[in-house]
Amino acid sequence: MKNFALVGAAGYIAPRHMRAIKETKNKLVAALDPSDSVGIIDSFSPDAKFFTEYERFDRHIDKLRRSNHEHKVDYISICSPNYLHDSHVRFALRSDCDAICEKPLVLNPWNIDGLLDVERDSGRKVNTILQLRLHPEIIALHEKVKKDTSNKKCEVDLTYITSRGSWYMQSWKGDVKKSGGIATNIGVHFYDMLHYLFGALQENVVHCHADNKSAGYLEYENARVRWFLSCDFDDIPTPIKKAAQRTFRSIVVDGKEIEFSEGFADLHTRSYQEILVGGGFGLEENRVAIETVADIRTAEVRGLVGDYHPFLKKVSI
Repeated sequence: MKNFALVGAAGYIAPRHMRAIKETKNKLVAALDPSDSVGIIDSFSPDAKFFTEYERFDRHIDKLRRSNHEHKVDYISICSPNYLHDSHVRFALRSDCDAICEKPLVLNPWNIDGLLDVERDSGRKVNTILQLRLHPEIIALHEKVKKDTSNKKCEVDLTYITSRGSWYMQSWKGDVKKSGGIATNIGVHFYDMLHYLFGALQENVVHCHADNKSAGYLEYENARVRWFLSCDFDDIPTPIKKAAQRTFRSIVVDGKEIEFSEGFADLHTRSYQEILVGGGFGLEENRVAIETVADIRTAEVRGLVGDYHPFLKKVSI
């Protein structure tokens, strides 16, 4: 059994990590968050020590390490705001722990280079959550693309709408300096998925870039992709709204819908299972997706020219 600590225990994604730790028969021994709204811990690891101050958490982790206590931490899971991931991964490695970091790993590609240095110096490993690579439908599509010898590029339309209330823009997620913006915060794992499926990225064009939605065109070795991301409830298709759903995912490849709306619930547990047996995804596996979102963040919007995502015809931008 391995001991885990968790940074960002009050965050939206933290319960999935808590569940993954429990379901893999390991133990959460310490958690940190400046917010004390963390009662969810009781559902997974009620005996975990909890801290609201980084300095006291640091001291506790260091004390366990130096005393070789039975609760000495082996892994630190990082669910903090995006702009803090780099710092918290470094903290994990320097605490003689392996890191498990939520997406996005970092905001800029050069941060990966720095982490590679710290990883090498510490002898510890950075693991990342790229859960869509473990989704059965995505794995099946990956195998299909790999076996295709026609040299014909797939035509892909990707839509992801996850509606958020007014709180979203008032939180750190609405601050581009902290979240990286919508393409980074809600889109980075889709860009990783596209790279995993279709190979090297060749072109990146941005057609729309607003606080609550973004769209563009990506060309890979094996695909031309028109993408649309939004956290605006008004963009949800009417039938989905009538079904009282607030999230809409769609990936259409050569006119065929790939059904991947289901199967997300256990992907974090599967990620942990892979990591614990020495698998998982490291720093370099993140590079293309991080370069993609960094370029989107700084790109000049070129407007709706050439091929673009058909969903843009339905929304006001």
